[in-house]
Amino acid sequence: MIFYRSQLREFFLTASAVCAVLLAIMVTTQFIRLLGMAAGGKFAADGVAAILGFTAINYLPVVLSLTLFITVLSCLTRMHRDSEMVVWSASGVSPAAWIGPVLAFALPLALVIGGLSLGLSPWSNQKSDEFRRQLEARDESASVSAGVFRESRGGDRVYFVESVSREENTVGNVFVHSVQNQRAGSMVARRGFLETRENGDRFLVLEQGRRYEGDPGSAEFRTTVFERYAIRIETAESRGGSRPVKGIPTLDLLANPTPANIAEFTWRCGLPIMAVILALAAIPLSYVNPRVGRSLNYVFAIMLYMLYSNLLSIVQAWIAQGRLAPAVGFWVVHAVMLALTLVLFSRRAFALSWPRLRWPWRRRAASAPVA
Repeated sequence: MIFYRSQLREFFLTASAVCAVLLAIMVTTQFIRLLGMAAGGKFAADGVAAILGFTAINYLPVVLSLTLFITVLSCLTRMHRDSEMVVWSASGVSPAAWIGPVLAFALPLALVIGGLSLGLSPWSNQKSDEFRRQLEARDESASVSAGVFRESRGGDRVYFVESVSREENTVGNVFVHSVQNQRAGSMVARRGFLETRENGDRFLVLEQGRRYEGDPGSAEFRTTVFERYAIRIETAESRGGSRPVKGIPTLDLLANPTPANIAEFTWRCGLPIMAVILALAAIPLSYVNPRVGRSLNYVFAIMLYMLYSNLLSIVQAWIAQGRLAPAVGFWVVHAVMLALTLVLFSRRAFALSWPRLRWPWRRRAASAPVA
């Protein structure tokens, strides 16, 4: 059918451009944020590209949902503005007839969003978290350059090495100044390397050196000569941590139905449903009143999207806190937004059937006596 083919073709072309723009905006903003975190010492700068890729995959379901909404809204708004919708209406195409091509375009994309939300996004969150931990747990001596003073991420130690052996993963002629138990101490050693114990704790091991400990400004110092000195730089508990709920696979969420897991499952399932309902709501929202302009419907559309997304986030938080039953929270927001969409459809159909009721001052002007 010409009606279906023409609309689907325009939907797909517009969606490609909108998705490219939204992805460019998202990648740029995340890249700037990650660069700031790397500059602040949160992780190494060489991990920005990998974390950016995982972040882009994580945000892809939201980007596609917004792409679907903007695509349907912009295409139908253009048809109203260019009077194409008048031609279709004169040919017997009602506003409800647009549900068919919109659903034909939205449902496959909603399946993709569902697959990303339920499968790929948790995987990207899990890999991103593991990669961050690897960067944080990476040997601090690997980032040390010979002849340069470096401060540890915690800010409690300062390192200086004279030589670095990348092949043996060791450093030579080491100077370390640290604060332990509110006492300042300085150490010099001929050799240093990293060691991981059986319990998972990580230690910086210094060999053949001296430790000088005392209060700055005081003449009382204690000197200790050692053959081997180990400094614990990370515990197994801090490195392992707890797995964030966003990185848990969907099947594991269902296998362990805690309030937090059910809340996350509600959010993942809600994204494709939200995408379809917003695509349907874009049909009546796309109407352009020539007397008002085309900006007002975009304002209402943005407000509707923000309201929908924020309500889903609020319901997710309430389910996680145990303030709302999961059986109610799963469908209540979608039911409300679907009812609002039906109201918009009915209002649009009523306005088409009774155009004079939309402009009551026209009736007064028509009933006024002509001089």
